[in-house]
Parts: sequence; C-alpha cells; structure tokens
Amino acid sequence: MIVFRDVHKAFGAKPVLQGFSLEVADGETMVIVGYSGSGKSVALKHVVGLLQPDAGAVEVDGQAVHELERPALMALRMQIGFVFQFAALLDSMTVRDNVALGLRRRPLSAGDIEERVREALALVELDGTEDRYPAELSGGMRKRVGLARAIALKPRYLLYDEPTTGLDPVTAAVIDRLMVRAKQRLGVTGIVVTHDMRSAYTVGDRIAMLYKGTVRQVGTVE
Repeated sequence: MIVFRDVHKAFGAKPVLQGFSLEVADGETMVIVGYSGSGKSVALKHVVGLLQPDAGAVEVDGQAVHELERPALMALRMQIGFVFQFAALLDSMTVRDNVALGLRRRPLSAGDIEERVREALALVELDGTEDRYPAELSGGMRKRVGLARAIALKPRYLLYDEPTTGLDPVTAAVIDRLMVRAKQRLGVTGIVVTHDMRSAYTVGDRIAMLYKGTVRQVGTVE
C-alpha cells in the first residue's frame, strides 16, 4: 500500500502540495488528474524519494520514504518501476541495453537478464527490436520501451508520469491496453498521473482529482 499523509511541498515561495492525502490499495491502479502545475508529478516523485516532503509523509508498505537510509531506499526502489513522461531512454544504447539497465544492478546472470528483456519486450509487443536504437523508433515505440524497462524489473509498484502525452489517439489507446495488460500479468499496484481523461477511465480503478495542492475528490471510475 502507498499512503500520502498530509504532504506539503513548496519550491521557494510557491506552494505545490498543501495537505495532499491519498491511499492507494494493493493491487489497484489509482489515477491522479489535475491541471498542469497542480502537483501530480511532484506527488509521484515523493514515492521513490526523488523529492522529500516539507511536512507530512509518504509511506510505502508502512515505511516513511523520507526517513529511509540509503540502503533501505535503494531496496525500496528495486520494487518500483517508473515510466517517465518522455521515456528517458539513453540514445547511445540499444533497446536491449535500455531495458536491461536496471537488471544489471541485480544479482542476475546474463542469460536471466536476456530472458527478462525478451519477456518484457514481448509484453509490450516489441519483439525483435532488441538491436535497434531509440532514434530508430517512433514516439509510441519509445514509450513502450520505457514501459518494458519498468516491467522487466518485475516490480510490486508501477508509477506512470503522463504515459500518453504527445501521442496520437490510436497510439495512446495501445499504451493504455498495455498498461492494463501489465497490471493483469504482474498483479502490480499502480499510480498513473495524466491529463488524458479517456486514458484515466480506461486504466484506472479509482481516480483522484488534485486541485490547489489537495485531493478534492476521489472515487471509482463508475
């Protein structure tokens, strides 16, 4: 379970989160919606310790993330897959090496890593692209490689930062379908930050509306 407890975060004189509270139950996909600058991505970065709250806490499995020492924080991050808004692929690396990036920090054999890369690429329908480079891929394909990299870790949690931004409606629908498939296959708990309400209704179990730094409404898709 991921719990945000009265989280406050400001950048200089600009408050962003102002008492943000939300519970994400095990196995569900929570979608956070809100206008640009409302703090959606800021909230997401607290889950992996990229940001620390000015007040309040973010807890993952009962652990306050900002209180963790570096070894415990690294162990937590090993359980979390993060899908970045613009895929965040390394242009100098092949698709294989991009997907294997996190795996090479784990005690896995070369054969196990190769198998995980193949499985992850198959799940996002990119079989046979291992030796291509990001510059050779479309925007939608790069997003799918980013998803494959997160899936390859076999995480307990998947965090998505604007996964369909910049994509045409058909490609965005493909990403949505793959996100649903990843949840079904892996049984992960997910948080999706998005502006795309069509995507929110497709992938979410519940939707939270963030406005002026707090959750104003949360409920099921229905």
